[in-house]
Amino acid sequence: MASLRGMQQPELSKKLFKIIKSENHAIGAYESASRERISIASQISDWGEATGDDSISDISDKVGVLLSEMGEQEDLFAQNLEDYRSVLKQIRNTESSVQPSRDNKAKVTEEIQRLKYKEPQSTKLVQLEQELVRAEAQNLVAEAQTRQKLKEAYDLHSAAVIERGEKQILLARHMRRLVQLLDDTPLVPGDVRPAFEHSAQARQVLNDAEEDLREWQPSFDPIPSSATEMGSNLMPASVTGDTTSTVEPSVVGGEDAPAQTESPLEKREISGSTMVPGEGYHQQQQQQ
Repeated sequence: MASLRGMQQPELSKKLFKIIKSENHAIGAYESASRERISIASQISDWGEATGDDSISDISDKVGVLLSEMGEQEDLFAQNLEDYRSVLKQIRNTESSVQPSRDNKAKVTEEIQRLKYKEPQSTKLVQLEQELVRAEAQNLVAEAQTRQKLKEAYDLHSAAVIERGEKQILLARHMRRLVQLLDDTPLVPGDVRPAFEHSAQARQVLNDAEEDLREWQPSFDPIPSSATEMGSNLMPASVTGDTTSTVEPSVVGGEDAPAQTESPLEKREISGSTMVPGEGYHQQQQQQ
């Protein structure tokens, strides 16, 4: 059914339809990766406990906590990509709804040229020129929305990529701290491995990771938009005198962006180890 809808759309909308569909597959892959990573986290914890080695059990359990958080970050990334994909849908709807106006503009332009050549005194020219002005105005509205939404879409996309990358790096660095606590000194027959003495340090690594996630802040500036300089009729405010209005979403496209809901990650526990992550860039933007 979705493929049928794509075939019925104008050419530009078809291309966007394909992009949106492909992004849906990509998002599904990240969601799948999230589930697999969380499953692996549980498995590594179970394996460590089964070894009967206190040091391996402690370290593997806490590595599992960090792996689980990495999986949750993949899921958050997928949610943020879905927000970006929603904006692409708005662009597609705009392109689809304005196409009749574009076709009409081309038709009217051709008719005006024909009359100017064959009947330059025709009274129909005035009517056609007025119709052409209306068509051009509709196209300008669509162009303004497309540019605004394209910037918004890839503002969301790039912010999500940076947030995911920085948080994954943060977690990986703490994981390296954990692994360093494991003594891998070779033993000879008759030697006894000393008892694991770094449980408190290992717990502190998780506490530090939790705090770092909670205090994470975007390391980039939002992409500015000149759409705020447009009046309520999508004409430049300097022309209309309207300096307070902003571009209303989907004036042409017919589909508002879905309300974004906060999606804080749930508190997780693996064999008693817990972590509560902090807020992401998108959640901060929603609160502002």
